[in-house]
Amino acid sequence: MLIKEIDIYERRMSGELLQKGRPYKLIDLFAGAGGLTLGFTASFGHKFMPIWANDIDKASVQTYNLNFGNHCLHGDINKILAGRKFIVPAADVVIGGPPCQGFSLLNKNRAGDPRNQLWRPFFKVVERSGASIFLIENVPQLLGSPEFDQITDVAKNYGFKITSCKLCAADYGVPQTRWRAFIIGWRYGNPAPEFPPKRMHYNPNNGWNAGLACEMDGYIPDAAPWRTVRDAIIDLPDPVGTDVRKEPPPMDLHFGRTPTKKSLQRYRAVPKEGMNRFDLQKRAPELTPDCWIRKTKGGTDLFGRLWWDRPAFTIRTEFFKPEKGRYLHPRQHRPITHREAARLQSFPDSFMFSGTKIEIARQIGNAVPPLLASRLADCIYALLLNQDITIARCVYEKTAK
Repeated sequence: MLIKEIDIYERRMSGELLQKGRPYKLIDLFAGAGGLTLGFTASFGHKFMPIWANDIDKASVQTYNLNFGNHCLHGDINKILAGRKFIVPAADVVIGGPPCQGFSLLNKNRAGDPRNQLWRPFFKVVERSGASIFLIENVPQLLGSPEFDQITDVAKNYGFKITSCKLCAADYGVPQTRWRAFIIGWRYGNPAPEFPPKRMHYNPNNGWNAGLACEMDGYIPDAAPWRTVRDAIIDLPDPVGTDVRKEPPPMDLHFGRTPTKKSLQRYRAVPKEGMNRFDLQKRAPELTPDCWIRKTKGGTDLFGRLWWDRPAFTIRTEFFKPEKGRYLHPRQHRPITHREAARLQSFPDSFMFSGTKIEIARQIGNAVPPLLASRLADCIYALLLNQDITIARCVYEKTAK
């Protein structure tokens, strides 16, 4: 441990090392509704204190502040950091998910998309805050991109050792097979021994062998089967109304739509779990859009019906439109509701959303599932505890001489 690093840390902590039970200060960038922050702050045993956050979406900022306190700043991060009066607060950890649309396979013009460079202001905040750990979340395509190599180089120049991985949310208790990429960096050592977190749930249809998987595949010893759509939403009654309502949760966000006659006919034409647009074309070609008939490959989840006893597929921002993915209720002839989507993202009913129904849908679809975030927080908390012990030992040895 360099003496300079110890001195900087001592000054930042006002000379009080290893304060008993002290919270670790957290900054969340591109925070959205706060799925990452919720995972870091709502977990048993964690002591993370969110002190600053930022997002460019006003409704998301309102949601974040409603749940975590009035410290999320609305605005363009580049403009905020360029302002002379703004000072980035000191923090232990910086987390965030720079907008992923620039890397997404859904973006046909992703090469050269300016959003691919929003990780750069992220690192400016890491540098100015003095954080010893950072966590970046994005779509899996980030890990094979030129930007990933650039991120790696910049992180190393700042003195971080990094590791990265792709994780499936279903492996961590989220009733959804959502795959995301994560990059973690630590100033004080290699984070790989603690990261990624061991998987807590397994795919029961994948030849599961508890002993072998625990030993070789990074599962906890008492791993449970994947949580399912049934687990998440079976208790909800029929939806009421067509808009956000001033009702106690879960009914505030449990509302439906006003489908056209043709849409209802299409829903009824694919009544069984797992059916999709190809089944619609076979059973009711007269109801099938011409563009789907011409598209003979791909898109097997379009107009798909969920299975009760499997996790949901990735919940995106337009989950209320069945033509966008597998978003039809397993039994009822309708798309899933906002409350159902929030539960499939592992948001508790007590989490408060702000905005119009379109804005709330965007917040739900863009969020990091809080249960997955909680397991990432486990890893970072362990690294910080190890860091404090190491620094305290070095300070003791320095002062004892």
